[in-house]
Amino acid sequence: MLETIRYRVGQFFRALVARASDEEIDQAIGALTPQAQALFRRQARQDQRHAMEVYQALVRAGETDPDLLAAALLHDVGKAAAWLPPWRRAVVVLLDRLAPRLLARWSAGEARGWRRPWVVHARHPEIGACWAQEAGCSPLTVALIRRHQDEVTGGQSEEDRLLAVLQAVDNVQ
Repeated sequence: MLETIRYRVGQFFRALVARASDEEIDQAIGALTPQAQALFRRQARQDQRHAMEVYQALVRAGETDPDLLAAALLHDVGKAAAWLPPWRRAVVVLLDRLAPRLLARWSAGEARGWRRPWVVHARHPEIGACWAQEAGCSPLTVALIRRHQDEVTGGQSEEDRLLAVLQAVDNVQ
């Protein structure tokens, strides 16, 4: 548990300074449709940086599936529905670890008022999947975005395999 907290504290401070050059972004999102590129650009800079780190780690690991790589770039795009500053993201992570029932209570209901950031954070996979579908992403990319925080139950489908790969990289980036 101490190691997880240490990792998350480091992640918080990296998010404060996370930046990606326009050239890096253009190179990473080149394979996306113009609508999906616009969707990528809606993300906060730290989310763009994280998405690019996940994408680059997958490419370094030899992954070439275009649906997986698109999902890597867009898996957290639903977070753009409510701005979450780094301190609030840190609170989400800590509550998820230390007080998950409180976080679940704050994340329930309508995304209005003070609950909006908490609800959006909880529902960002579904929000992002809807946006990706509207942006013309493939059904597999949409499914990977929608499921990126779901537990993989050992399914043998290609979708489950790609989801497990995405999650493994997402959890360390």
